[in-house]
Amino acid sequence: MGFECMKYYLIVGEASGDLHASNLMRAIQEEDKYAEFRFFGGDSMIAVGGTCVKHYRDLAYMGFIPVLLHLRTILNNMAVCKKDVEQWKPDVLILVDYPGFNLKIARYIKKHTAIPIYYYISPKIWAWKEYRIKNIKRDISELFSILPFEIDFFRKHQYVVHYVGNPCVDSVSTFCQTYHDDWNTFTRENELNDKPIIAVLPGSRKQEIKDNLKRMLAVMDNFPLYQFVIAGAPNIPLSFYEKHTSGNVKILFGKTYCLLKHAHAALVTSGTATLETALFRVPQVVCYYTACGKIVSFLRRCILRVKFISLVNLIADKQVVTELVADGMTVANVRSELCKIVEGGEQRERMLNDYDRLIQILGEPGASKRAASIMIKLLRKN
Repeated sequence: MGFECMKYYLIVGEASGDLHASNLMRAIQEEDKYAEFRFFGGDSMIAVGGTCVKHYRDLAYMGFIPVLLHLRTILNNMAVCKKDVEQWKPDVLILVDYPGFNLKIARYIKKHTAIPIYYYISPKIWAWKEYRIKNIKRDISELFSILPFEIDFFRKHQYVVHYVGNPCVDSVSTFCQTYHDDWNTFTRENELNDKPIIAVLPGSRKQEIKDNLKRMLAVMDNFPLYQFVIAGAPNIPLSFYEKHTSGNVKILFGKTYCLLKHAHAALVTSGTATLETALFRVPQVVCYYTACGKIVSFLRRCILRVKFISLVNLIADKQVVTELVADGMTVANVRSELCKIVEGGEQRERMLNDYDRLIQILGEPGASKRAASIMIKLLRKN
C-alpha cells in the first residue's frame, strides 16, 4: 500500500461519535496529509472536511417503538451505506460506537469485500449482549478501546484490543486550553443572571429529552438560589425543547462545554455526558427515566452484567455519582440528591475528590493521536 491518498470511510450515529470521529480525523490528517474522508457523520466531521453521505440525525433512533416506526428508514440507510462503502472502496472502514447499525455494516462489508474494518470506541458488550463478541471476532480487524477496564474483558474472550485512552479527556483538555471567557463574559453573552448555574443535560435524542427533561426541571422551585440552564443538543430544534419546558429556563445550543466550565452542579442523562461532566469537575446526579420503570428496573437487574450505567461509576468501579434510573428517577429523588451536591451538600467534596482519582485512572490526553498513529501504521504495513 502506498503512502499517499489513503481513503478513510467513517460511520457514526450520534453527537458524541461525531465529536470523537472529528478529532480522530484531524489526528489522521497530521500523519497522512493526503487523507480522503467519506462518512456518515455530523457537523463536527463536516468541519474537518470530506464528503458527508448522511447526517447522523437521520440515523439516531432509540428504543423499540421508535426503531419499529422508522424501520424502513433505518433499513434504507443501511442499504445506502453498504452500497456506498463498496463503490468508494476505502482503504479502511472506521466504525465509531453505534453498534446496532455498525455491526450489521461490518458483517456485510467483511463478507463482500476485503476492506479492513477498524472499530473506534468499541461496543459496550460488557454491559449486555455479550454474545456479540462472536460478531466482533469474526468481522472486526482491529478494535480500539477507550475504557481501561475493557482490556481485561476482551482478553477473557481471547481478543486483543488497542487501549488508546479516552477521547473525552482530549476534548475537554483542548477546550480548557483554548477557552478563556470568565463568568461575567459568559453570563453576559448568554443573557444569564449572576446566580450559580445548575446545568441540565437531558440527552441528545428526542426520546431521552421527552422522558427526562420535565422531571429534571420539576425541582427548579426548590432551588431558588440557582439558575437552571439546559444544554441543547445540536440536532434537536428549539421548538422541541419548548414543548417540554415552561418557558422560563434558558437553553444554550452548541455551548455544552462552556456551560459545564461555569456550572456549579448538573443533572445529566447517562452517556458520554456523565464522563465529560466529571472531567469538568462538576458534581452531578445521573437521571435516566424510562416508562414502565418497575419492569425496566427488574429487567436491568436480570439482563445487565454491570452494577452501574454511568461511565463515571463504571471506570471508577464504585459509586461516585448517584444514578436515578427507571422507577428511581422521581422528582423527589432528584430533589434529594441535588441537595447533597450543591454548596454545603454532604456529598459535594467527596464527589470532587473521587473525580480527581477518576481523572488519574483515565490518564493523559492523546487518545485520538494514539488511535490514528496505530491505524496508519497498520494500514501502511499491509
